Amino acid sequence: MSREQRGPNEKLGTVLALAGISNAGLARRVNDLGAQRGLTLRYDKTSVARWVSKGMVPQGAAPHLIAAAIGQKLGRPVPLHEIGLADADPAPEVGLAFPRDVGQAVRSATELYRLDLAGRRAGSGGIWQSLAGSFAVSAYATPASRWLITPADSSVAREANSADGSGAPLKVGHSDVQKLREAAEDARRWDSKYGGGDWRSSMVPECLRVEAAPLLLGAYSDEVGRALFGASAELTRLAGWMAFDTGQQEAAQRYYIQALRLARAAADVPLGGYVLASMSLQATYRGFGDEGVDLAQAALERNRGLATARTMSFFRLVEARAHARASDAQAAGAALRAAEGWLERARDGDNDPSWLGFYSYDRFAADAAECYRDLKAPRQVRRFTEQALSQPTEEFVRSHGLRLVVSAVAELESGNLDAACEQGVRAVEVAGRISSARTTEYVKDLLHRLEPYGDEPRVVELRERARPLLMAPA
Repeated sequence: MSREQRGPNEKLGTVLALAGISNAGLARRVNDLGAQRGLTLRYDKTSVARWVSKGMVPQGAAPHLIAAAIGQKLGRPVPLHEIGLADADPAPEVGLAFPRDVGQAVRSATELYRLDLAGRRAGSGGIWQSLAGSFAVSAYATPASRWLITPADSSVAREANSADGSGAPLKVGHSDVQKLREAAEDARRWDSKYGGGDWRSSMVPECLRVEAAPLLLGAYSDEVGRALFGASAELTRLAGWMAFDTGQQEAAQRYYIQALRLARAAADVPLGGYVLASMSLQATYRGFGDEGVDLAQAALERNRGLATARTMSFFRLVEARAHARASDAQAAGAALRAAEGWLERARDGDNDPSWLGFYSYDRFAADAAECYRDLKAPRQVRRFTEQALSQPTEEFVRSHGLRLVVSAVAELESGNLDAACEQGVRAVEVAGRISSARTTEYVKDLLHRLEPYGDEPRVVELRERARPLLMAPA
């Protein structure tokens, strides 16, 4: 379905030329992005010609997919007005802003919370379907630089009028903040054990809408407000992490940006660094190693002399992951040594933040193994993976599954096909018990690496065991 505008869409034609995308190429990209969200689209070069020459506006998610497809080629977000499709059904650039003003920051975050739930209730992907594939690492540039320049707001005290609709302002106290912190702790536990797609984990966006948003719009002192912004930032970062784990990269990016802004309002520099580290991991996972390095180093620089030794160790570990993805073995090795050094300095009596409870030597070893996997050093991968797999798995089930896949890859690259398949079978068993698109992607990567040995009985068995996992709906 399309509706016709008056005259050609010169803006779309100009941007297509700038991006170097042909009509057929744009149609293919839009169809592919639609397929990633379960949409069956059959646009072709004639469809694109009509959009450009006759000014026809495709309906539904298509305008946003067009913007996302062009944005991927240009390496930056492309708003609808730039391509002459601003009259399409609205899916605003929600969550991408990093306002300087605290009041605007509250509006930006609560708008994101409301639209996420609206998307879930729509039943077919909602706003995240419309934003399919619109992740652009360049969208992190402004938030990171503004946070580096000013990591804390001067005051966040707020007076509100009728925030709860009752005619009286909603007064926020420390007990309200504590409830959000408890919700974050529960969500962290469920996420680690069952994956970001588990229904218990997916309650976080609803908690943000129902619990956090009214509080942020309420009345609070500067002291209570700092605590409220910190708890909301933790929950928002968690929502981003869970979206990342389930493959919703565009949603994760928006949550991360808002989490960083809320951390600035909380004047919590280590928490802001943690959000930046999460951004770095996402950028690295998406193949943007250099940008991942920048984000991790931003977290490090602002936290020197502020964060605990364990926190600094984690930031250096994230930096190492990015260096490894960028194929810089020397920088990755230096960052790993620094991370291990910081971890050795950590003590049980340190005032580590609660959100860092997952980080211990086995997590360091697991990420070190992934660094050496990216650097194609299987002996080092095996050494660190053995250490990582030696720890109990009841609490961090997803991490255990990821470590098994990394171990399988190391065995394969060392020429041990049977051992690789054995670890692969164990990884598939774990992946089948959780809801994590990221874990499934790791398994797919292992199977791809095993394709040259496709006729081997152990490989055939592994492929058959993995079939239900790979066929499960995303």
